[in-house]
Amino acid sequence: MADIISTATIRPTKLELVQGWMGDQRWYAAKGRHPRLRLLAAWRLDDPEGEVGIETLVVADEAGQEPVVYQVPLTYRGEPLSGADHGLVGTTEHSALGRRWVYDAPHDPVYAAQLLELVQGRVRAQSSERSNELETGVVGVPRATWGPVVRARTSRVLAGEQSNTSVVVDGELPDGARTPVILKVFRMLSPGENPDVVLQGVLGDAGCRRVAALVGAVAGRWPHPGSEGDAPASGHLAFAQEFLPGVEDAWRVALGAAQAGVDFAGPARALGEATAEVHGTLAHVLGTQATTREQAAAIVAEMRSRFEAAVVETPELEEVRRPFETVLSAARDADWPPLQRIHGDYHLGQVLHSPERGWVLLDFEGEPLRPLSERSRPDQCLRDVAGMLRSFDYVGGTCEQLRGTSARDWVTSAQQAFLDGYAARARSDPRELGALLAAFELDKAMYEVVYEARNRPGWLTIPLAAVHRLTAHFAPDPQRDPTTMQGDPS
Repeated sequence: MADIISTATIRPTKLELVQGWMGDQRWYAAKGRHPRLRLLAAWRLDDPEGEVGIETLVVADEAGQEPVVYQVPLTYRGEPLSGADHGLVGTTEHSALGRRWVYDAPHDPVYAAQLLELVQGRVRAQSSERSNELETGVVGVPRATWGPVVRARTSRVLAGEQSNTSVVVDGELPDGARTPVILKVFRMLSPGENPDVVLQGVLGDAGCRRVAALVGAVAGRWPHPGSEGDAPASGHLAFAQEFLPGVEDAWRVALGAAQAGVDFAGPARALGEATAEVHGTLAHVLGTQATTREQAAAIVAEMRSRFEAAVVETPELEEVRRPFETVLSAARDADWPPLQRIHGDYHLGQVLHSPERGWVLLDFEGEPLRPLSERSRPDQCLRDVAGMLRSFDYVGGTCEQLRGTSARDWVTSAQQAFLDGYAARARSDPRELGALLAAFELDKAMYEVVYEARNRPGWLTIPLAAVHRLTAHFAPDPQRDPTTMQGDPS
């Protein structure tokens, strides 16, 4: 039974309530700014018990120079939800129903259960404007490869996410067996398909066991602010996939090994093989394209821009400007591998270790601060490879920060083993690309310099030391052409 839409008044309004709450949320991008919201769209889900109102607002925050679109799911209750104070948005006075407690919906088990039903196509979205009318602009898209229906029993929100909200659901299959799934609700919306859904979906459909199986997704439409007449945009709103219990992320596994002085070459090699397997499957299913000189020059120009941004934060980088430019010149003139879809934000925190399946990759969304249109473009596999090499270096740097003793041997062993595994599976060795691999490593290090300078100055030594090591390996040889490099980037 669909909710009956009434003409009652609410004070404060939903938008006023959300506006006063949203600025303090981890996923709100404009930290330190007070949101100024405009409602773009809204839709509802039914509570089978008829007790809880479930509504998703799509709002434009117009506090900055460019509007940013957010998805804000809410639940409305006649009494407080036990144990959910951390998810309380506030209270309103409803002219017909009295006081209503309004919650950030992912913290409400009724929302989680109904969102999972929507993902599987078992319920339909309802209009927020008219009673007993479907919202045709929001649809569940179940994945044919998933199979059995899963129903939610209990749910909990994962802590620590920055840009989205994930909910772990204790699911039950028709035969009574339990299967946990994870719902990811995208908070910041942009036109276009989300790569987290697209890439994990095609990998799963291809039989790749290096990703969690996709249950399904929710696709929607909303007016896009800034376009002529707020023209409609479309994209993914949420998705669900299997949740792997009893796993540990690769960062913790690697850091534990490094702190204990345990060699990590075996696991690192296996991770290299898994990475190459994923790259190979993506290339096979989604194809590749030759990298033009213009595309190579554009990527190098982006690297140079990140270097300039890092110099502003850390002026001492001026002393490596000449060797940095030498690396970029050699990279620009190199023979570039083809472009293809990649992970895009690859590091040890994006990999899980499963006792049954080995290394499993997650979060294919790309760098959250990049526009969705950029994150969905084909890119260089070397970006992922360089990201993982930098991540191993951060494990060693963390140990050095905490213990004050060198972890360079551990880092070198892990990095070389990762590259050995990647080369064996991909049948091409990234090390043979020399300056091109070094350029991607340096590019990632510049990103790290800016982050550490702004957030953790005490950790700035980790990326700075890497910059000096990489540029030292590629010092110009005065006896040869200035773009000729010496040394091994790794």
